[in-house]
Amino acid sequence: MLAAILLFVGTLLLSLWAQWRVKSVYNRYLQVPARSGVTGAQAAARILHESGIHDVEIVPHDEMLGDHYDPTNKRLVLSNANYYGNSLSSLGVAAHEAGHAIQHKVAYAPLHWRMAAVGVTNFASQIVMWLPLIGMFTGILSAYTGAMIMGLAWGVIMLFNLVTLPVEFDASRRAKLVLADMGMVEGSDEGKGVSRVLRAAAWTYVAAFITSLAYLLWHIAPLLFGRNNDE
Repeated sequence: MLAAILLFVGTLLLSLWAQWRVKSVYNRYLQVPARSGVTGAQAAARILHESGIHDVEIVPHDEMLGDHYDPTNKRLVLSNANYYGNSLSSLGVAAHEAGHAIQHKVAYAPLHWRMAAVGVTNFASQIVMWLPLIGMFTGILSAYTGAMIMGLAWGVIMLFNLVTLPVEFDASRRAKLVLADMGMVEGSDEGKGVSRVLRAAAWTYVAAFITSLAYLLWHIAPLLFGRNNDE
């Protein structure tokens, strides 16, 4: 029981730290305007245009740090602060999401693997959320069967998070290069600011991977070594 509590608290603290880190760095550089004066929406539009992408819609929305690229609908969504703002944070986030659109165009393999795995990963997430409660209140599953199902579900989530890492790192790499090449970020000081924003954001994906790996190992350990997690 103590080990389970330590696992829960440890992964929770890691996730909270990663979220605090990205918000802290993002908010810091949200106050630093780029000398180019280019807004996030303009930066994304220019990057897409230069990359020969003309069928992706760029839209604003109200959720802070809910920026994403939707490959199904070919829509690049930016928070209002990033869409209208010309800060280093705005440019970094906008260019990062445009990097995903470029990945989509060039058929970047990890992106397509992640897209293909969304459905099964969502199903696995429901399993890890509800199966422990079902097993606790009904007792219909043996400890071995429950551990096996949970291990499989966490394995799917872990693989999804693992594939996500190169997708996100590659998009950030593309973002930093294109912002400098197109003159939207000037000088080493602005380049370092954008890098810090993107590096902080990457920690949320690293934290998610570490968490899923830890829970996978927790559930498969009894299957491999014949131990009981409650010991």
